[in-house]
Amino acid sequence: MSDEDVAAHYTSAGLLAAIRDGVAKLGKTPATVTGEDLAPVDEFHVGGRQASEHFLGQLGLTPDQHVLDVGCGLGGSARFATTRYGCRVTGLDLTQEFVATGKVLCDWVGLVDRVSLRQGSALAMPFDAEAFDGAYMLHVGMNIADKDRLCAEVHRVLRPGACFGIYDLMRNGEGELAYPVPWASTPETSVVETPEGYRRALRTAGFIVTTERSRADFAREFFATLKARTAAAGGPAPLGLHILMGETAPRKIANMVGNIGSGTIAPVEILARKAP
Repeated sequence: MSDEDVAAHYTSAGLLAAIRDGVAKLGKTPATVTGEDLAPVDEFHVGGRQASEHFLGQLGLTPDQHVLDVGCGLGGSARFATTRYGCRVTGLDLTQEFVATGKVLCDWVGLVDRVSLRQGSALAMPFDAEAFDGAYMLHVGMNIADKDRLCAEVHRVLRPGACFGIYDLMRNGEGELAYPVPWASTPETSVVETPEGYRRALRTAGFIVTTERSRADFAREFFATLKARTAAAGGPAPLGLHILMGETAPRKIANMVGNIGSGTIAPVEILARKAP
């Protein structure tokens, strides 16, 4: 699995145009659209904005902090974090189209001075040591095989005492995963690890693990609600993750729901802290 393979999975020509079209269907324009309007398409993880609120609310983010969003995608969580908590956020993502589109969305909602998005690898971050007051990632590790190096890089760029939060889909039981899923079309670009594997990588890097919580029940409720809402509306909303996943979106969602329902994987939150 190469960086190019992962980036290719997420790249889809015309992403910005599709989002612009969805905004128009909402009766909005780039000048009037809000972060809340964009949330269904720019929060690419189980639970969307609701999950971000639960997860980021545990990190102790404050207005004086500069925070790193690892694998930021379109930057939805970064924009939410700076709007809700006042912190400045730098996002890093492997997929150039996500970064370019995310920068435009930051401009639309007036956050270019608070959110900076950059293209690059989480395994070789273009940042100085101890540059950030905190870091988080949402549904990123499933595409990164070397979690030891990932955690070591995050540890390097965090100041002493800083918090690192992870919200990833993690292996919860035996059995093969059904593909395609939102993060991978085939097993070759999917590296789902157990919570124990994450804890080991974090501790090896020098982190102190403080909290772990499975969000499996939350995920099941979220997908049940989403299914009912979609059926009632007669189809997906103008803005949603189907824009990012393309024509295979129904299969990807169905497989992920099945994989979670079978107990093979579950979304899990892990919080850790760099020693003071």
